[in-house]
Amino acid sequence: MCGLVLHSQETSVNSSVEGTENDMYRILITDSLSTAGLDLLRETDGLEVVIPEQKSLTVAELRDALQSTDGIIIRSATKLTAEVLDGQSRLKIIVRAGVGVDNIDIPAATRSGIVVMNTPAGNTTSTAEHTIAMMMALSRKIPNAAASTRSGQWDRKSFMGTQLSGKTLAVVGLGRIGMAVAKRAQGLEMQVIGYDPFLAEERAAEEKIELFRNVDDVVDRCDYVTVHTPLTDETRGIINAERIARMKKGVRILNCARGGIVDEAALADALNSGHVAGAALDVFENESPGGSPLMAMENVVATPHLGASTGEAQELVAVEAAELMIGFLKRNDFRQALNLVPISATEMSEATPYLNISYRLGLLLAQLAKPKGIKSAEVDYRGDAAERQTKLMTAAFTAGLLGGGSDENVNLVNAESVAAGIGIRITETKNPNPGAFSSMIEASLYTDDGKELIAAGTMFGRYLRLVRLQRLQLDAFLDGWMLMYKHYDRPGVIGFIGQTLGNHNVNIGDMALGRDKEHPGGESIAVLNIDSEPSQEVLRELERHDSVIAVKLVKLPDANEPLPWFGAP
Repeated sequence: MCGLVLHSQETSVNSSVEGTENDMYRILITDSLSTAGLDLLRETDGLEVVIPEQKSLTVAELRDALQSTDGIIIRSATKLTAEVLDGQSRLKIIVRAGVGVDNIDIPAATRSGIVVMNTPAGNTTSTAEHTIAMMMALSRKIPNAAASTRSGQWDRKSFMGTQLSGKTLAVVGLGRIGMAVAKRAQGLEMQVIGYDPFLAEERAAEEKIELFRNVDDVVDRCDYVTVHTPLTDETRGIINAERIARMKKGVRILNCARGGIVDEAALADALNSGHVAGAALDVFENESPGGSPLMAMENVVATPHLGASTGEAQELVAVEAAELMIGFLKRNDFRQALNLVPISATEMSEATPYLNISYRLGLLLAQLAKPKGIKSAEVDYRGDAAERQTKLMTAAFTAGLLGGGSDENVNLVNAESVAAGIGIRITETKNPNPGAFSSMIEASLYTDDGKELIAAGTMFGRYLRLVRLQRLQLDAFLDGWMLMYKHYDRPGVIGFIGQTLGNHNVNIGDMALGRDKEHPGGESIAVLNIDSEPSQEVLRELERHDSVIAVKLVKLPDANEPLPWFGAP
């Protein structure tokens, strides 16, 4: 990592996430970050802040730097592409100090099991204020008038403007910033209409915003259009030539969100023709846009991506980014995760036992299925488990199911995409009726040969228990070495098993039997929790008994062993 300057603290950490060398987490900062955020990171035990000497790293340098990095905080300048992120095994978290994440390949991060977070709240006020300032500057021709006055002229007639009061503003995207702009526009006595596919109608009515679900229904009714959406495949060019043509003559268009949401070529044509009276742009498809024809137009107000450029916003997003990084690494806090269910540290602490059961059931079934291939799986949540974050629990189950047989680092973030990539379908169901237990997780695995394997788990106090295997109920510890054997329910079988293990110095810690009480002598299943791994010779000896149908050895984490992604909070 040529040219990297280390700012570190030589202190240890009692970490919640899988530890690194010397229990330190390396945080790479590749874009400018307010001192308040840097100080917060440096003052936190166990974090080592790494800042490159050069302003930007090449793709190769960035990829190499991330090989020894646990987390990275970026702004808009750093591009985390698939080329940079694919195969990164140590990097755990990306935090974008700001809202837009179009400079991060989120699918690539997800494939590599990297959590992506952003800071949506920190720059809301500054960006909303900048949008209103741009709208006022455009309406009153302030930049041109100021330039004329500074040149020594006193030309009032050339800068006749238009007032905002009484005009209709269309807000495309009513998220945090869009709503903040709407409120400020209403304070200027503007009528606000808006497009958003997700905002509840009741919330829009509370804010006195006329809400539409189709962009075409708002663009032809307004005097001003402002866009406040993320840049996605759906929103790229959402203000295009066709929609601009539908707008009333003399409309004014603003973009203080992300370059590319407004089709700049179509906008330039409409400005030249006079159909659009003016535009205010803080963002561009290419930054900087020196060669754009828009830069030569007097009816365009342009600023160099200043929406969040206030001292207050810079400090807020830096502090929020640092807090997200610390919260994730130290407390398993996923609050602003974009590629995972957002969950607070408290919720994660409450969910961890359920994640643990789910993960262990996945590990168990994967080992029972061998050597057969896995076709699909279904996880059923009952009672209290059904009220939890089941998507996370299903991810934990999938990580357990695939973790032992995949060459990828499967975790909560990428488990779903890894399963989909290899053609394994994972579904979930919920049933608030607890049945025999206050809470239970039951998983069914379907193998390539059409067979179904079933296992269910629950909690007895702090103990994780296996309470069902196939169609039979039992009660076994869900940890450590588990010797499972299917047998006919006949006298002498249990004694034979115990004697054989004893002969080979394999100690039995606990035993659970699942039998069909209505049909004595039929097939039964026994689970032995044993203290050490028996040899293959022992397993073959057990299988030779006339009443033993099959023997399987399963290895699960020990009782107090944390999940592989983080420890118990």
